[in-house]
Amino acid sequence: MSELRWHPVLEEWVVTATDRQERTYKPPDDYCPLCVTKPGGFPTEVPAANYEIVAFENKFPSFKLPPPEPEVTGDPLFRVAPAAGLCEVVLYSPEHNGTLADESIEQIERLVRVWRDRFESLGARPEINYVFIFENKGDVIGVTLAHPHGQIYAFPFVPPIVDRELRASCSHFARHARCLFCDIVSQEQTDGRRIVCANDSFLAVVPFYARYPYEVHIFATRHLQALTDLTRLEERALAEILKTVLVKYDNLFGFSFPYIMVMHQRPTDDKDYGYYHFHIEFYPPHRTATKIKYLAGCESGAGTYVNDTLAEERASELRAAKGEK
Repeated sequence: MSELRWHPVLEEWVVTATDRQERTYKPPDDYCPLCVTKPGGFPTEVPAANYEIVAFENKFPSFKLPPPEPEVTGDPLFRVAPAAGLCEVVLYSPEHNGTLADESIEQIERLVRVWRDRFESLGARPEINYVFIFENKGDVIGVTLAHPHGQIYAFPFVPPIVDRELRASCSHFARHARCLFCDIVSQEQTDGRRIVCANDSFLAVVPFYARYPYEVHIFATRHLQALTDLTRLEERALAEILKTVLVKYDNLFGFSFPYIMVMHQRPTDDKDYGYYHFHIEFYPPHRTATKIKYLAGCESGAGTYVNDTLAEERASELRAAKGEK
């Protein structure tokens, strides 16, 4: 059962998806449902001998098409709506062991093109208003399948964090006739202290307003709104800077660095979002090699993050970390 329930206090939708309680939880390596199906072995979700990258519908989705009827009847205060949408899994490699940081720039470039294809295809559907591409990596994040993969949620609405970014960007543009993110990029480039790495098309920084100690944002240096706006050269440049940031993370403390990676693009509801700006955000939970930043009362209950470190110092550490294996 999947349905949307309206939170009247925060004015946002909550997804109720009870089928997800049955999803696969940390299977042994020899029983991975995301590995290819081996001759004589148990059938997996990939009935192929090999592949480069594969995307398919999640067996335990939060959204469905067609959506089921809601389990309960809503009213003007407690509104209910069908959870119309799609959820996909994107496998980065047929190899069970490894991470996106281990992939070649060429393979990450292929992945960028897969992301672009799925954004375009899913976003073209009339039920979909936002395509959210993300990856959860590491046990501490709560990942239940170790095989290197990411996910795509095709929302029937614009999720609240992106909606806040859109409203801030629109307001900034109305006041200054400039893109908010372009101004952020310009100021970070001028200051320089929070830059982690850069190339001709992208800038990676621990932003001035970082909420996590090693939070990194990757901004397109050209004003654009989505993956579909990238040139082929920019697709390659995005693959290169992703590879550098991921390897720096792993080299920082000498272990595979957990994180949440999210991609923020324009909505797909056919409205004009010329004031918005494509970027990727990383939220790593580690604040030292041995300590985790937990989201406790102030963050979870009040919505105000407390960062125990200085962005300038953490950027200096990441900048000094090797960017190659």
